[in-house]
Amino acid sequence: MSYQHTVEQLYALGQELAGTPSHKFDLTYVRLMLEALGNPERRFPSVLIAGTNGKGSTAATLASILRTASHRTGLYSSPHLVRINERIRVDGEPISDAEFGTIYERVEHAAQELLRAGRLPWHPSFFEMLTVMAFEYFACVGIDIAVLEVGMGGRLDATNVVEPLLSVITDISLDHQKYLGDTIAEIAGEKAGIIRRNAVVVTLPQHPQANEVIGTAIMEHNSRGVSAASYVPPVSPGAATYLAGNEPAALGRSRYPLTVMGEEITVDSPLAGRHQLRNVALAIAAAEELGHFGFRITPRQIEQGIRNTRWPGRFQVIPASAGYDRDMVLDVAHNPAGAWALRSALSENFSGRELTFIFAAMRDKAVREMAEILFPTAERVVLTQVNNPRAAATAELLQAATRTGAVLHTDESVPDALRRARDLGPSDALVVVTGSIYLVGEVMRELGIPA
Repeated sequence: MSYQHTVEQLYALGQELAGTPSHKFDLTYVRLMLEALGNPERRFPSVLIAGTNGKGSTAATLASILRTASHRTGLYSSPHLVRINERIRVDGEPISDAEFGTIYERVEHAAQELLRAGRLPWHPSFFEMLTVMAFEYFACVGIDIAVLEVGMGGRLDATNVVEPLLSVITDISLDHQKYLGDTIAEIAGEKAGIIRRNAVVVTLPQHPQANEVIGTAIMEHNSRGVSAASYVPPVSPGAATYLAGNEPAALGRSRYPLTVMGEEITVDSPLAGRHQLRNVALAIAAAEELGHFGFRITPRQIEQGIRNTRWPGRFQVIPASAGYDRDMVLDVAHNPAGAWALRSALSENFSGRELTFIFAAMRDKAVREMAEILFPTAERVVLTQVNNPRAAATAELLQAATRTGAVLHTDESVPDALRRARDLGPSDALVVVTGSIYLVGEVMRELGIPA
């Protein structure tokens, strides 16, 4: 089957979160699929990472550290920015188009056999198919370890069929309330569903409600909680950059000294912003814990792995010289907590700079709250709509943003929004693209920015 036909078949299953009342999340069906394939998820150890914000950054950093330490590493993440292959990587390289098609045919054949036998009540979802495909691919190519980012929630997420060496829980905030609950405590309960009995949980102190739920789950499972707090550097309020000695951090990066496993290293991460300090800390703590499971990782490999991390679209600074004649920041912030993190990072890195926002969002997101957090910081905002059935129309965005006091413009397509943002304001204005990972992905495709 051709790659294009494979992608079309997957998308025909519907969007990741577009469920129906009859199609409930149920790990039983994922396990049936994996059993039909010989349980590929049991042929490699794994780390499972859940959270509202930061789980992808933590996963990408940990995978880079493991790869630097010469461990053949699989990374499964979601959603993708430009091409669906990005979700399934081995040693930093996405699965090839040919391998993607071959693995899909194998998994689809198993699904059809189970449907004919009446063992599956309906076809596996888009995300379930991709998750099973990732496990099958990782097993086939013989990885040493997989770093798995939970898609949504944790307890009933398709990734939660594995028995991980470590469970990692990043910061929790309100998001996906339709599926996960309306309070921090309810959402934390779903995230804590990845905790295993007599196992290890790496996390950080955070919202009191989340702390209580996670702590209770750790005790109930007789697990060992590991705090990454010692790897979060102290940063003085209002600091514009993080310093290593007298050397300032490069724009769009975080740089600071840190003692890891008794040795001082220089953290030089492409993931900028104070919120990313916590994600890097979780990755370091997870890497250290993996040493107890036989994965040899040195402080210098941690240092180099952090430096070599690639995770586009997370406060990614694109200079005007890269092809678009305005300096640009790409950031996938898609909920209020992400919006606050972006606002802080812009203040730290671009204080005093005129800002032009290009903004789009999914209609099931807290659009009004995000607008109220971000738009007052900008001189102008261009609202647009991405090519996604869940996308909010520009009229909806305009209504949600009217009370922010921002100067608002609308364009119905992303290319038009890019042209308008370029033509508005002075040439040294910074264009900030945010509100949805799908918007960032469309901009990257339009401008030829590699994912």
